[in-house]
Amino acid sequence: MMTSPSEMLALERATQALERPLSALEEALAALSEALRERDASRIESTAADLHRALSAAVEQFGRCKRQGPIPAVLRRRLMSAGAQVAAQREILARATASLDRAIDVLLPATAGSAIYAAGGLAERSQHSGSTHA
Repeated sequence: MMTSPSEMLALERATQALERPLSALEEALAALSEALRERDASRIESTAADLHRALSAAVEQFGRCKRQGPIPAVLRRRLMSAGAQVAAQREILARATASLDRAIDVLLPATAGSAIYAAGGLAERSQHSGSTHA
């Protein structure tokens, strides 16, 4: 398939415009993966925020470039790969959260519905829960 000089120029511009945000996204994914492997909570927090910003910037830039013309297939594949990695990391975190929840249930069992677990931790319900005793 022949490509006109104007199409080649458009593809080159799209590649240049997308390379930086896509590389930043890939670097943020790698940093989060490393933080997760090391189980470094503070680094996980900061790299997750960096990943969120990088993902937003990449998606925004891809949207802009898409309105101006076709996106090179190699860059689309890289973005799809990054999206798959984000989904995989989300799944890993969901499984870790479920494991933590099970461990908390074992270590801090509720006593016949008289205790609740919330963001602040396990807290006993008040004896005066709104009902009156005569």
